[in-house]
Amino acid sequence: RCAAGGQDGEVGKARRAAAEAGEQPTIFSKIIARSVPATILYEDEKCLVFRDVAPQAPVHFLVIPKRPIPRISRVGPQDTELLGHLLVVASRVAQTEGLADGYRLVINDGKHGAQSVYHLHLHVLGGRQLGWPPG
Repeated sequence: RCAAGGQDGEVGKARRAAAEAGEQPTIFSKIIARSVPATILYEDEKCLVFRDVAPQAPVHFLVIPKRPIPRISRVGPQDTELLGHLLVVASRVAQTEGLADGYRLVINDGKHGAQSVYHLHLHVLGGRQLGWPPG
């Protein structure tokens, strides 16, 4: 991992992703379409849950809506039910993944939030004591 201001790590990825947002299908759209493989933990008509390919904790999975929403800052009242569903699914999968002692939910938004994929996604991290403050 690089320092917060470095161009090689998550900050650099976020800057590049912000510049390219909306230009092509995201990696998550490709996972939903099954054109890119993923270790899927849960799926229903509204969302997909899969393991992060670069885990930052012993348990690290992502919860994504099947309907692409680029950023959490772009949601509206029409998204209320879907957002609640994503949180409920995150909680249920966390239980099945053995995170009874707790976990962290993270949503990165935009360049300054280090969002590297412009398709809304919830990170669920656990399996060890997480520090505070984050990043």
